[in-house]
Amino acid sequence: MFSIGLCVVCGSRQHVLCKIEVRHTLKGELMSSYSRRDFIKASGSILGAGALGSSIFGCRKKEMPAPSEWGGFKYAMCNESMSELSWAEQCQIVGDAGYKGIEIASFTLVKEGVQEIRPAERKQMVSVMKNNGIECAGLHWLLAPPPKGLHFTAPDAAVRQKTIAYLDELIDFCGDLGGPYMIFGSPKQRNTRGVAIEEAKKYFTEGLAKVADHAQQRGVKILVEALGKHTTDVVNTLAEALALAEQVNHPAIHIMFDFNNTVDETEPFDVLLRKYFNHIYHVHVQEIGGKHLGTGNAVNDYVKAFQTLKDLKYDKWVSLEVFDFSPGGKIIAEESIRTLKQIEDKLV
Repeated sequence: MFSIGLCVVCGSRQHVLCKIEVRHTLKGELMSSYSRRDFIKASGSILGAGALGSSIFGCRKKEMPAPSEWGGFKYAMCNESMSELSWAEQCQIVGDAGYKGIEIASFTLVKEGVQEIRPAERKQMVSVMKNNGIECAGLHWLLAPPPKGLHFTAPDAAVRQKTIAYLDELIDFCGDLGGPYMIFGSPKQRNTRGVAIEEAKKYFTEGLAKVADHAQQRGVKILVEALGKHTTDVVNTLAEALALAEQVNHPAIHIMFDFNNTVDETEPFDVLLRKYFNHIYHVHVQEIGGKHLGTGNAVNDYVKAFQTLKDLKYDKWVSLEVFDFSPGGKIIAEESIRTLKQIEDKLV
């Protein structure tokens, strides 16, 4: 799908903001092929000489202990439902809707890999976020192509090394944008491929161990995401995710919680959150099945889970991740945050 819009600077129709073709492959895997991305340039042109200096680029506040008074939920939105828009337009939708962060699927921004987003462009992205009152909540869909040919648990050591090298690139990209977390989902890039599940887990652990020091140096935590068996056969429950993270045994490696990925759990949301709370550094939210909030019964079904998060004074990101983009980013953003506020109104 090709989209030509008004230039964010001069208002003419002669500037191509984005040319994008996004498609879904089997089992919900997101794949993309792109023409040259001009959205970062479009965003940067707004900033001109007023862009933030290098003192802000790559900086982030140190994590502080949770305050005695809980500060409330901190909401972010994943960007892939808006990938046909410029970076400035994405950030405006997220900020205007009332979110405080944007979580980035890096494959939506590039042709070959994040290394093509140069340092000056990364600074511009940080400035655009700040101008819209938001910050980078982190990265997800880490290994979804482009680039092609990545696989973290492949039996071929050269493929694993290529994938680890790209994960290092993503760590720097995340750090440069001020993102604190990288969500390791990427089901098709961790599936068993001619090896036993335990061997795949061994490769998974070894790969994370190789990048852990780098992640810590950049102030980034990599969070293992448990995924349903219908998407991957490697790490399907929070218990498995925690066991893998503990095997790495590094302060940069932890886990996260995703409402939609609890299909293989035997306990309810609130019990899981309380049980693994000390290890959960990020939460993904959506209706069960992957649609945006407000299209299902999350407004009732998630109340007990959110009450648990409030009672435990959860102070990290709650990030909206959806898989049906058809309503468009603006509607997804606005209707979902309205539902989140309705859930909050039911809490005590």
